[in-house]
Amino acid sequence: MSDALLHGYFRSSTSFRVRIALNLKGVAYDQTFRHLRKGEQRAPDYLKLNPQGLLPTLEIDGQTLTQSLSILEYLEETRPNPALLPKDAIGRARVRSLAYALALEIHPINNLRVLEDLKTRFGADDEAAAAWFRHWVAVTFGPLETRLANEPQTGAFCHGDAPTLADLCLVPQVINNIRFKVDMTPYPTISRINAACLELDAFKAALPANQPDAE
Repeated sequence: MSDALLHGYFRSSTSFRVRIALNLKGVAYDQTFRHLRKGEQRAPDYLKLNPQGLLPTLEIDGQTLTQSLSILEYLEETRPNPALLPKDAIGRARVRSLAYALALEIHPINNLRVLEDLKTRFGADDEAAAAWFRHWVAVTFGPLETRLANEPQTGAFCHGDAPTLADLCLVPQVINNIRFKVDMTPYPTISRINAACLELDAFKAALPANQPDAE
């Protein structure tokens, strides 16, 4: 019997983050899908669950949770093993800093509704929208690569030798980058960490291509 129900979409990077966390923490879950390009996230029944009409929504422990980072923090607090945050305060601050650079600096201006608005409101074609996407990735990935390549806390993963909240945000962004033909050559450390993550079953099972609604 499943312990949770995840409302998501196979290509949603925020849903991807939560799938990885659930897999790592051994939470059995079912999925139901809202096709973003068809606007299914704005259906009245879904808006009753999540008035923002965003993905994901997680139903767990008799509660309905929204916003992926908040969901990840809840899972960490209620199911602390394996840990996604270090035990020390400065370590937690570093992991959150890396995660937020990805989740709060790149994602909000590169998600589907922003890219679609560029097209409908400002007349951008597909290539112009893709160029926008690649620009904002580079703005953050350059400094992120510098940090991960030079800070001693970096290990096999973003922080040490076990995946953390930062890795859960990194891998979905790299997968998105590949879709938008971002040149990953300037980011060898990021690429190495991404490859290490994808060796783990929890990450592989969460990949967009491995979801039931994948197109």
